[in-house]
Amino acid sequence: MIPRSDIFRFDARALASVLAWMRVLAVAGQSFAIAVVSSHWRMPLPHAPLFGAVAVSACVAAAVLLRLRQPWPVGETEAAAYAAFDILSLGWLLFFAGGASNPFITLLLVPIALTAAALSWRFVAVIAMLACAIYLALMRWYVPLPGMHLMHDAGFALHLTGMAVNFALAALLLATFVGRLSEALRRQDSAIREARERALRDQGILAIATQAAGVAHEMNTPLSSMRVLVAELLRERPSDADLRDDLALLAGEVERCRVVLRDMVATGREQLQARPHSATLEDFVDDCAQRFRLLRPEVTLELALDPSHAPVRMNFELDMAHAVLNLLHNAADATLQAGSNRIIFAGRIEHEALKLTVNDSGEGLPPRIWEVVLQDSSKSDGLGLGLLLARATAERLHGELRAFATAAGSAIEFSVPLAAIKAAR
Repeated sequence: MIPRSDIFRFDARALASVLAWMRVLAVAGQSFAIAVVSSHWRMPLPHAPLFGAVAVSACVAAAVLLRLRQPWPVGETEAAAYAAFDILSLGWLLFFAGGASNPFITLLLVPIALTAAALSWRFVAVIAMLACAIYLALMRWYVPLPGMHLMHDAGFALHLTGMAVNFALAALLLATFVGRLSEALRRQDSAIREARERALRDQGILAIATQAAGVAHEMNTPLSSMRVLVAELLRERPSDADLRDDLALLAGEVERCRVVLRDMVATGREQLQARPHSATLEDFVDDCAQRFRLLRPEVTLELALDPSHAPVRMNFELDMAHAVLNLLHNAADATLQAGSNRIIFAGRIEHEALKLTVNDSGEGLPPRIWEVVLQDSSKSDGLGLGLLLARATAERLHGELRAFATAAGSAIEFSVPLAAIKAAR
């Protein structure tokens, strides 16, 4: 099923397609009108320039329809050029058919309305000014139709002036209100697509969280068994130094797994109870740094905290700490792959937002690659969910996750508005 917001999407390609098919209908209608006026009403018309313009329009319509079958994108400039051609073509026909007195002069409003619905303001303004210029030109320069000697009468000239003023007002209203309505619809369509993508991502994260909860529950029993067995082996073979070191390492890893599971359970309970942890910025940064240093002792973590911001108290949720740890782990991986071991964790308050920045010493990535990484992270030696979860956490708190290059490597900034985490006084 095609999403509703995509069905009614009207952009430059859609405008070019509508103009092309309208051009086909116009060719048929214009040919029929010229033939009827010439044969039935016996009105002499300059057939050569009129049918020549119709033939040119037919060729352009066929060429545009063939071009639209190609996968190349249609830009606003190209679509505006098609609208400008239709205005000039209609102006040419009206020049040989009475000029501004021809009742079909109001068809000049059609390209304005369609352009206002699909293109940006600058192209709408150009098309509107071109249509008004053609209208004003046709009031002065035209080939009069037979019986149009009354146009030189002062009363009819005043009538034509009033028609011109009405046309200018109609063009201004169409360009303004249709343009504003179209812009609002485009913003709404963009918001709907973004909300749909966020909902799909959140569904995936929820599925992962559900599986993680099940795995955590299942892992608790084997970890407890391993902990007991390691303690028994240490008691049974106290003289084996090598085994004792290995068992001590294994006991530490088991305990670390138990700590991670406890944190997962605590995070779930805290989110269900909606009770974030109140702490100062300094305490939060120090806590994240201590936990990371226990997990990655091979990496040197440096803190850069503004002293004036350190005492600020905020409501920190546990998933914010997990998001920061994910960013620190990614920075550590990139730094170690580059042959270094130094990363920097900075915290500051700027523009009414808390900004936590992790700087690595890796090789760095171009900005366009960072956009792909933030949208869909994947690593050959990991689960590839760290950046995705961190971004979801930031967006849930009305913040953002931003990546940029630095002189020493790359940096990722986790930004959250203070209003979302400000502690009550």
